[in-house]
Amino acid sequence: MDLLLWITIGFIIIGFVVIFSMKKSMESKVAFIKANPESEGNLSKAKSVIWWICGTFAWGIVSISLVVRCF
Repeated sequence: MDLLLWITIGFIIIGFVVIFSMKKSMESKVAFIKANPESEGNLSKAKSVIWWICGTFAWGIVSISLVVRCF
């Protein structure tokens, strides 16, 4: 098989593992922000959730691009 295909498969599998391992902590951060809207720690928690969403979006775009490029 082609090296690019193996890189694509590895990238997708590793991405899924990272996303799902971080999902629970992001859910707890969102729950904390919803429960304590006036808290001082919300800004840092909100930023980390936003960066996680942006990273997940970027991972998805790169994954789609790699799959399209393989075929």
